[in-house]
Amino acid sequence: MLRSNRVIVSEVELLLGGSAMSEFLPKEVREGLVMARKQNLRRKSRMRVTAGEHTFTVLRYWDTGFALDAEEAPNMRGLVDLYDGSRHMSQCLIVASLEEGGERVFEFKRATMAEDYAPLEYERTGPVALIDKRSQ
Repeated sequence: MLRSNRVIVSEVELLLGGSAMSEFLPKEVREGLVMARKQNLRRKSRMRVTAGEHTFTVLRYWDTGFALDAEEAPNMRGLVDLYDGSRHMSQCLIVASLEEGGERVFEFKRATMAEDYAPLEYERTGPVALIDKRSQ
């Protein structure tokens, strides 16, 4: 019976004691495990980053940054939009910080949450005065 790559990767990582790759595995097997891990992360992730006309799938996301596939993502910096599915989450000013484990890590300099409504030009208050029918 055939098993999916995700199940095999999970079993091998458990045998190796977490996500650390063992040095006694052949290079081809380690590369295959890394590719299967990236493919699994990409498939699970709904989050994406849009920079201009280019869109990239986010592999990992945390409060102060995110990680993209190092082979896909250029060394970006500047203003990007962050989406969760079709929902616009935030507009972020980013800088690339490092590359590790086949991922390019980006950190936020600024992250502004996206709103569904335009900002108000004035403060909303309750009614100032009530007009009584008797005063007419």
